[in-house]
Order: sequence, then C-alpha cells, then structure tokens
Amino acid sequence: MFGLMRPGVWLTAAVVVALSACGSKPLSHAPVEDRASVPSRVETPAPVVPVKQPPGFENAGKAGYYTVKPKDTLIGIGLEAGQSHKDIARWNSLENPNRIEVGQVLRVTPPVASEGTAVAKPVASGAATPTAIAAGSSKPASTPASVPAAAAVASAPASAPAATTAAVTAPAASGEEDLGWIWPGSGPVLAGFDEAKNKGLDIGGAAGDAVVASSDGKVVYAGAGLRGYGNLIILKHNNMYLTAYAHNQTLLVKEDQSVKKGQKIAEMGNSDADRVKLHFEVRRQGKPVDPVKYLPSR
Repeated sequence: MFGLMRPGVWLTAAVVVALSACGSKPLSHAPVEDRASVPSRVETPAPVVPVKQPPGFENAGKAGYYTVKPKDTLIGIGLEAGQSHKDIARWNSLENPNRIEVGQVLRVTPPVASEGTAVAKPVASGAATPTAIAAGSSKPASTPASVPAAAAVASAPASAPAATTAAVTAPAASGEEDLGWIWPGSGPVLAGFDEAKNKGLDIGGAAGDAVVASSDGKVVYAGAGLRGYGNLIILKHNNMYLTAYAHNQTLLVKEDQSVKKGQKIAEMGNSDADRVKLHFEVRRQGKPVDPVKYLPSR
C-alpha cells in the first residue's frame, strides 16, 4: 500500500508522524519561584554610636567660659583671658595642662566669683608666694587681714598709689587702674600699638639690655611656649591687669615669683623675632590696650 503512495503523500505522512511524536512528550518549563512563600531579607540597622562630646561642652557660650580653637595653648588662653594658665588648669581639673582639645570648653574665671561681686582690691603678692625665688627680689608686702575671700585669686601686690581725683566714686576700681607704671625698657619705640597688627609696643635696644617689671606683680608665666613671643614673661598685677615681656635673651625670674616695680626680670634679645627688641603688652581683663596710655611721658 505504502509503495503505491506518491512522493507528496509520503511527505505529508512523515510530517504527521513527527508532530504526533512531539505532542506525546510532556513540555518542560523553567521552575517558577513563589516569592510570596519566601521570607524577605531583613537588613539589620547598624548600631548607633553616640558622638563623643568634648569636655565641658555643656558650658559652651556661657559667660566666663572659653571654647578651645585650633592651635590654642593654655598659656595663650590665659593671656587672652587675663588669667594665669595654672589657675585655668586648676579650675578645670586638667591632669595635663599641655593636652587640651579643639572644642573643649574651659572655665576662665574663678569659680568662687559671683556675678554681683565688685572687682576686688589688689592683694599683696606675698599671699601666694611668701618667699621670692630670685636672689635680688625684694620681700613681698604682708597680706592684710581684711582681704575679702573673693580676692584670693588675685596675685598682684597692694602697693598701687591711692586715687587723688575727687570725682572718683569707686576707690577699689581706682586702685586697680593706677599701678604707677614705668617703662620696661629704656630704648626707643620701634613700633607702636595697633590692635590688629601689633598688640603692644616694640622697644629697641641691644642684646643683654635690662628688661624691668613695669609694676609690682607676680610671675604667672616664664618660658617659650607661646609661638611668636620667644622667651616670654607674663606678670599679673591685680584682678584687672597683666603685662607681657617677649623676645628676651635670658629670663631672670620663675613662675609664682613676686617682683617689684623696676626689678630686672629679663635681658633683651631676639628670640622668635627678626631683631633685638622687647615686645611689651598691657592686657586689661585680657584685652590688649595701648601701653602708652598707661606709661609716663618720657
């Protein structure tokens, strides 16, 4: 029978048989994942690490406090605040005064001072340091028995002349202002006061010339730890005034020593300076003021 089929019929039959064979095999499909039955992956949030705040941050912006900035030193902060760097270290319980961090907030006024307390009278410098360290220094004045407690942080002597102006109504303030200043060096003035460029006077001279205390006081810093000042001495005269003597060749006094007006405290030099000179500053409550307004006319 098949031998009698024509060629076209043969082709048709072959196609039918092939299709039948294909239809008889089960079709395989790619596996389908039922996502509804698979639990979704939950991302575990990273633990929140609390930001470490610098010491004293809760006092930022308050009166009597200072926020440390880059390149600050405790010596420089004390100069700007009109305080001894040792006092600031003590008020803030600093274990290492050389380690302060940017953003740290430091107390720069005495903790015992109250807002309504008037400026205290100068205290005899011998109250803090009964014995002078330098061989040539004079004995400090004895401490008055009636010194108020709030004045204990003052370190200047009570040798300021009394006020003579009848119009003055606050004798204590007058005593703080009138300290009987003298020139710290005998050389010419090389550069005058400029609040933006020169915070004091530059006084000329030769290496080794005497640098003397401009008024009675106490040495609150003696060293070379403040950039731009070289070998530096800072004297505290009372609750209001500091003086600074920079670029010295030799320092003749030590910290906590009491000095008298006119006492030789250093020898002029050019440490951290372009020439031999004395850079002299007067700081009123930490703010630089023109020394010429306080020194006598030459």
